[in-house]
Amino acid sequence: MQTITLTRPDDWHLHLRDGAMLRAVLPESARHFARAIIMPNLVPPVVTLADAVAYRGRIMDALPEGMVFEPLMTLYLTEGTDPADVARAHASGLVKAVKLYPAGATTNSQSGVRDLARVMPVLEKMAEIGMPLCTHGEVTDPQVDIFDREAVFIDTVLDPLRRRLPALRVVMEHITTEEGVAYAVEGGDRLAATITTHHLILNRNHILAGGIRPHYYCLPVAKREKHRLALRRAATSGNPRYFLGTDSAPHVDALKEHACGCAGCFTATNTLSLLAHVFEQEAALDRLEGFAAQNGPAFYGLPVNGGKVRLEKRPDPCVWPKGIVTENGPVTVFDPGFPVYWHVAT
Repeated sequence: MQTITLTRPDDWHLHLRDGAMLRAVLPESARHFARAIIMPNLVPPVVTLADAVAYRGRIMDALPEGMVFEPLMTLYLTEGTDPADVARAHASGLVKAVKLYPAGATTNSQSGVRDLARVMPVLEKMAEIGMPLCTHGEVTDPQVDIFDREAVFIDTVLDPLRRRLPALRVVMEHITTEEGVAYAVEGGDRLAATITTHHLILNRNHILAGGIRPHYYCLPVAKREKHRLALRRAATSGNPRYFLGTDSAPHVDALKEHACGCAGCFTATNTLSLLAHVFEQEAALDRLEGFAAQNGPAFYGLPVNGGKVRLEKRPDPCVWPKGIVTENGPVTVFDPGFPVYWHVAT
């Protein structure tokens, strides 16, 4: 197969940041994706419906003329979140989900949840109205090894929560383990999982073997090779419980290449080409459209997009910019470390 035509895809987990960074990175996603679930972990975070309306306005103002892109907004769950405001946000149609960050788990998560009991009224309201909860699925107990934090979260937080609120719709975001892959298919149509582009490509050796590579450092951190292979099997399986969420997370190089470097891989620029490469390796190109363009809308109750994207396999490999320029400094584009021959046709 040398050409693939796909329904225009969506990104079900995207960081656009704000200000100068937003203006620089938004075109990289809008070029290929019709919609994206926008992460709310700004400083200050997007907590209320009013915050989401204002942030959406800034995104639309930053969208270059001629580009078509729909930001699907989320609210950042805090221990002070008002269930009534969440219900209003859901009713507005503007806000599609609420995001659970365990406090301290990742970038700008300091306002997140420390005690799940304190947000139970919000979660009960969400279960009642059918609003999805997107989870950053890691515990933050310093006694738990960083490579085990996803599995422990499933056992000690997520599964008890879903048993208590079986009607709650949950998206396990950016799963990285065999345990996450297995658990995501146990919950029927109320449970799903996103998988990132970079976790289909990286294992922990890529970050640590032969020297520390900060542009491969992300949270949840890449795990052992067996987990990467489990993710590839899941993504290419055709199971509708799995769909694409890139977790494309831009940081300027000065903050990535730092004594305490920021977590995140910036994959918005080249995700579609990389996915075609992976799905071809797994003899599953016929399932790429489901993963990238159909399964996510089905879970969120949205129509699939009307547009199309064409990919062509060419003799010469893709050449992407090393990075993109922002007013605050360069942002390195994810480098898979191997040649990729699937080009997004223009």
